Amino acid sequence: MAEHTQTTPTSGAPTPFTPHCGGDRENCAICGNGLGGELEFSFAYQPIVDLAAGRIYAHEALVRGPEGQSAASVLERIGESNRYSFDQACRVKAIDLACDLGLPERGGEKLSINFLPHAVYRPEVCIQTTLQAARRRGLDVSSIVFEVTEGERIEDGPWFAEILREYRRQGFLTAIDDFGAGYAGLRLLADFQPDLIKLDMDLVRDVDTQPARQAIARATVRLAQELGIALVVEGIETPGERDFFLHEGVALFQGYLFSRPTFQHLAGAADWR
Repeated sequence: MAEHTQTTPTSGAPTPFTPHCGGDRENCAICGNGLGGELEFSFAYQPIVDLAAGRIYAHEALVRGPEGQSAASVLERIGESNRYSFDQACRVKAIDLACDLGLPERGGEKLSINFLPHAVYRPEVCIQTTLQAARRRGLDVSSIVFEVTEGERIEDGPWFAEILREYRRQGFLTAIDDFGAGYAGLRLLADFQPDLIKLDMDLVRDVDTQPARQAIARATVRLAQELGIALVVEGIETPGERDFFLHEGVALFQGYLFSRPTFQHLAGAADWR
């Protein structure tokens, strides 16, 4: 549930969605299957803060029900028949709502959007709806980060890397979420080096008091530095966790210590400092 509500902008209205062909209906029969109904949803946004610069780096769009209900209340209704349509609609909705909330006027703050890799059939086609939405709202594509959780079971690592390469070729930034928690891990980094990796919160929890977690965290920081990848530490809840990573040279943080996700609202400086 959201911790903050405000007057709902135009795009804050619940979104019913229909299939998107990504600009190439002839070559993408998947989106012609339809949803067979309407699913309403909206977004909460949680900031990623840059402590070195003293500013917000990005806002992660987190799906919620139309009145701020949990993500699970929406995701439990997603299956094979509507995964593509839902993924496409999420991208457009996240952009529209963030722009309605003033993101383009926020001095370079970025928008981070989660995507479903199993809903991408042809990267160069499936990205077209997102490109069109960004252009329509005047949002530079370099301000959009596409992130995917490492917990997604990616049987074809090279294909997944190709999706990320295409997104980068189109000008988007890319990120691997929950790094260290799932199936892809180091093998994925061997195939593709994203712009960011987000360290899984289970490796962050109590890191200031647990030597094993400290060793893993330091190794991940060094790995990211050597590969030229920015590291985001997510799930920060205590000053001790924050201070450990600050000492290791990390600048980007996300977690309840700074701000909880806020429903249909972009956090400002006063919300986290």
